[in-house]
Amino acid sequence: MEDRRSINEFPESYPMNEGDGAYSYAQNSRHQRRCIETAKESIKEAIVKKFDIKTLSAPLNSIFVADLGCSTGPNTFLAVQNIVDAIELKYQQSENEIPEFQVFFNDHASNDFNTLFKSFPPNRNYLTAAVPGSFYGRLFPKATVHIFHSSNSLNWLSKVPKEITDKTSPAWNKGRIHYTNAQKEVVEAYATQYAMDMESFLCARAEELAVGGLMVLLISAVPDVILSSDVTICTHLELLESCLVDMEKVGLVSEAELDSVNLPIYFPSPKEVMAAFGRSKRFSIEGIQEFGNQDNQVSLQTLTLTLRAGLGGVFEKHFGNDIVDEVFDRFSKKVATKFLNLNENQKTLLLSVLLKCKPND
Repeated sequence: MEDRRSINEFPESYPMNEGDGAYSYAQNSRHQRRCIETAKESIKEAIVKKFDIKTLSAPLNSIFVADLGCSTGPNTFLAVQNIVDAIELKYQQSENEIPEFQVFFNDHASNDFNTLFKSFPPNRNYLTAAVPGSFYGRLFPKATVHIFHSSNSLNWLSKVPKEITDKTSPAWNKGRIHYTNAQKEVVEAYATQYAMDMESFLCARAEELAVGGLMVLLISAVPDVILSSDVTICTHLELLESCLVDMEKVGLVSEAELDSVNLPIYFPSPKEVMAAFGRSKRFSIEGIQEFGNQDNQVSLQTLTLTLRAGLGGVFEKHFGNDIVDEVFDRFSKKVATKFLNLNENQKTLLLSVLLKCKPND
């Protein structure tokens, strides 16, 4: 009997900043958009080449596309339209009638779907629906989705590893908010959680993806031979941590509050990503590409707003609304004071992976 526990589990949820105001994710997600734009043409070419119309049930009245971790847009619309255009081109080349498109936008139930709905492209050539829930569990009926897409969402873990919050564990991450420069037990706990989450993700998608369908994943990664402390995004997280430590010293946050916050974010190496796919027997890797740093130029203001749009919810959940302004004001000043070279090579990678679901034995 199928294990259905994952459908009823409630992973941690830290939605991106809602609305379309100055601190919103919708206004401060240029980096994420740049990732999608970088891989756009290669993804389109891969779909045209690999999307197997003959294997899919024919004739198809509708093509179902799902974007997992859509947030509030507009980046999700860019990714989705690229997929729809690619499939239309595939049908045109095969001289088959183009079916209708149904696009499902997925994110946690706490996501700001209202802003997403309000910003739908008016001239879109697809029908829309929202599917709230964690993509680390089942979301759709079996074998119904023809293409899954996810960009930068799989760097968010389903939950903070429990070991790092346990005072009796060697992995207790006291006084830190991330695994950057932490003891090896903390790093191993994050890596283990990532591997478990990827297994859950791939298991769920294997049930939901139609035979012959494709899954396109964009994952931010770090080179196999580089330490997290040498990756610029991780040094930024360490700077945020130092701001909280400073605030604890002057009584703006308590020691217990500082010890309780850990960012559920992990940047795997390509080796870890490939190992996760290798453990899944339900997918074949149809293509994989590595792209270098996507931010050759970034201003202090852009950096601060981008981090705030993505991480503000984490700090708000642990410390309340009043502390968020203080954290990021201090971060902005600390970055400027340390004269960090924000335009340096970030030593990060963008992995673009194309997977195809294998038929059941």
